[in-house]
Amino acid sequence: MKKLNLKGVSVQTWVRTAVLIIALVNQALVVFGISKNEIELETWTQYASYALTAVSAIWSWWKNNSFTDKAQQADVLINPQG
Repeated sequence: MKKLNLKGVSVQTWVRTAVLIIALVNQALVVFGISKNEIELETWTQYASYALTAVSAIWSWWKNNSFTDKAQQADVLINPQG
């Protein structure tokens, strides 16, 4: 298992992470009918949409952000100026 290095995570990565969490929580509230911004669609369509959004967002977020020592070292090699 890879060890996370949270001290070396960039500000941009934290911002993208926060935005992702807010978006997923907002969409979950809509799906479960808690949000006042509910879109009138079939319930199962909302569940499927949420599941696909969550899975694809988390996967792309993880692959595009450097949370491990190895990934952060690779970032330095790719962009030595920071």
